[in-house]
Amino acid sequence: MSRPLSSRAPGSPETIVLVHGFWVTPRSWEHWIPYYEAKGYRVLAPAYPGLEVEVEALNADPTPVERLTVPAIMTHLESIIGGLETPPILMGHSAGGTFVQMLLDRGYGAAGVTFNSAPTEGILVTPWSQIRASFPVLKNPANRHRAVGLTYDQWRYTFTNTFPEAEARALYQRYHVPASGGIFWGSVLANFEPGPQETWIDYQNPTRPPLLFISGGEDHLMPPVVQHSNAAHYQTESLTEVTVFEGRSHLLPAQSGWEEIADYALSWAERHAGSLAGRDAES
Repeated sequence: MSRPLSSRAPGSPETIVLVHGFWVTPRSWEHWIPYYEAKGYRVLAPAYPGLEVEVEALNADPTPVERLTVPAIMTHLESIIGGLETPPILMGHSAGGTFVQMLLDRGYGAAGVTFNSAPTEGILVTPWSQIRASFPVLKNPANRHRAVGLTYDQWRYTFTNTFPEAEARALYQRYHVPASGGIFWGSVLANFEPGPQETWIDYQNPTRPPLLFISGGEDHLMPPVVQHSNAAHYQTESLTEVTVFEGRSHLLPAQSGWEEIADYALSWAERHAGSLAGRDAES
């Protein structure tokens, strides 16, 4: 259980910033926001720029998704986080995990936790389940200029493969929006183009705040092998860890029992916020 905000040490995080991933919006954090607020935190769940509308509006008109770029997302997040009085705890799901890693590398945040994080540049592990889950976007190069949605069957495989059928369908209706084909393709091509690309970070940054990768054991899109590979790339004294929750799918923040993961993530972040000394990635 977290301490009430008023009893925390001066300078300790007062805010939690939740960064959503692709194919969903901040609505995917709808249970976590009041949960962490009840523990005394200010909780922010910013949308990507242009995606501040409801799910239904984005499905009706995905133009804002087509216009998204990584630099625009990062500028937006940095402006929000940079305006806070104390460095927050950063948490990101899927692509939001990539952005959290980038934010930490740039000096934002007191600690970071990612959930089934998409990788940053240089992670070459591509298990078969990830290839299959990514096929709706990567099957057509023209998708680099489109917002690409998922059919229910694709959503089921990629996001909710261990969910009960009725729950998976309900969450598809409630959360699903198209994703940026341009950013998705860009992240894949970054490993084959010379020089740093948009999701590049310094894996040897000695001042990067502590980072925890939380992985769902049954995630098809970003399985544990991707999380371990990403964590292992960090060659720094700053704390980097990996924890796997078995039986969890990609949509981990909405899966039954999410409270256990939310508590684990917050407890870890509270213990390590502001600390730079650590040990190598482990499971």
